[in-house]
Formats: sequence, C-alpha cells, structure tokens
Amino acid sequence: MIMIDKKVYECKARGKFRNQNIIPIVGDIVNIEVEGDNVGVIKEIIERRNFLVRPAVSNIDQVILTFSMNSPDINYSILDKFLVMVEKKELEVCICINKIDTAKEEELEKIKDVYTLAGYDVIFVSAKEGTGIEQLKAAMKNKVNVFAGPSGVGKSSILNKIQEGLKLQIGDISEKTKRGKHTTRAVELIELEIGGFVLDTPGFTSLEVENIKAEELRFYYKEISEYEGKCKYRTCVHISEPHCEVKEALNEKKISKERYGGYLNLYNELKEKDIKVEESRYKSNRK
Repeated sequence: MIMIDKKVYECKARGKFRNQNIIPIVGDIVNIEVEGDNVGVIKEIIERRNFLVRPAVSNIDQVILTFSMNSPDINYSILDKFLVMVEKKELEVCICINKIDTAKEEELEKIKDVYTLAGYDVIFVSAKEGTGIEQLKAAMKNKVNVFAGPSGVGKSSILNKIQEGLKLQIGDISEKTKRGKHTTRAVELIELEIGGFVLDTPGFTSLEVENIKAEELRFYYKEISEYEGKCKYRTCVHISEPHCEVKEALNEKKISKERYGGYLNLYNELKEKDIKVEESRYKSNRK
C-alpha cells in the first residue's frame, strides 16, 4: 500500500525488482505508475537513507526501543544487543520503559542511571495510567519513528494512548512462557496527528547480533567508543590489556559496571562465533 497526498494506492512491484533481488519494505519512498482507481505499480525505489533487517523497515529517523518492567521482565541482554545494532546503523534511539506503575522507584532510578550515563534518552511510561505519554509524543513529533521491542511489552497499548482511534490489538502474556503473545502481525506505517509517522512492528523474544566481529564491538558501545584511540594500544578491546582508558573510566564510575559486564558477555559470545566461523573455513579449505 502506497500513500500519496493522503490517498492510498494498492501497488505491486515490477518484475525488475525481483530480478535484482530487491524487495520493497515498509518505509520505502517510491515512484509509482497509476493503472486504475487506487491501483498502481511501483516503478522506482528511491535509495534508502537507512534500513533495519529485523524489523524490516527503512528511512526511519528514530527507533523507540520499548521494554517493560515486568510481564515480561526487562531483558538487558536484548536491550544492549539492539542498541549495538542501532549504533551500527547510526540511527537515533530513545529507550522507552513501560509498565512503571508496577515497579519500585529505586528500580527505575537504576535503569535511568545506567543508560543516561551511557548517553541515551530514557522515557518512563505507563500505558495503563497514561504516565509519560506526553513526553514520548514530544520526542516523536515530526519524525518517522519505529517501535521495536519484545512481544508483550505494550507497544500497541502505548500507541493507542499516543493517538486515540488507532484501536490496535492488544495481546496477553503467555502463562507458560511468561512472554508476550504476538499481536502485531505485520509492519504498518501510521500517520500521526502530532506530525510524522510511526511504524508498529511485531515483537521478538530473542535477538542475534549479525555481521559484527568481536573486535568491532567496542565501536558500537557509545560510552566505550568515546575512549577509542586513547588507550596505550591502538587495537585495545578493553578487556585484559594494560593501560586501558576504558577500565580506568570504569574504576572512576564514568562507565557503569552493568553495561561493561554486558559488553564482556557479548564480546565473548561474538568471539566464540568468530572462532566457529574460522574453524568451518579451515575445514572447508582442507577438503
């Protein structure tokens, strides 16, 4: 579906895109040829400013990375992995924490301390009570926003509060897995009354960091990358090397121990993956 001057056209992509292995995704800016009433064909896909593979969206200004305090509980590993992927794409990001009405004040302060120290904006909301919705609307105004996060954290509930009349389907939490059930089946571009657009996306329960080697990870932790080139060794990955400015900053509490601990875990995860890839290549070359 393509919208031009408030009018929506049902369009198919020309065969040349299939031959070039190009698949139109939500957020693409295109040129179309009208073939009938509200029907057309996509002639051209304008070069994308940016795109995400999961969720598959393009030309976005801001990622609203949404988690909940519980039901499901906030997963810091997935949060940090997604932040890494967003940093790699050089996208603006805002962290949105929902269901704060079920949390203690000290829990919220801890999250705020960790992620504001890392350089991120954190907005706390309660879709149930309407808390923080105006602050979130102000952050989204006149931008193309994408909501992304695990299933069940309340993305659709938040959007229903941001703009009345959307009536997006709201899901329940699985009693067996304690995870959210998918209610958003496909990515949808929604025009906002406040100006701009929002993309509501299906949730995910796990996330793999792709196309990043362990040694590159330091570039995508915002607070760690600030010290790039300041350590004694140019290739310092800030783990066991001497005279490391990142570890010094950690000791001085300029970097949170929680984020640094997550960095170590993800580095080791990626390192193990890199080793397996090299072993596989070695075995293939031996054949």
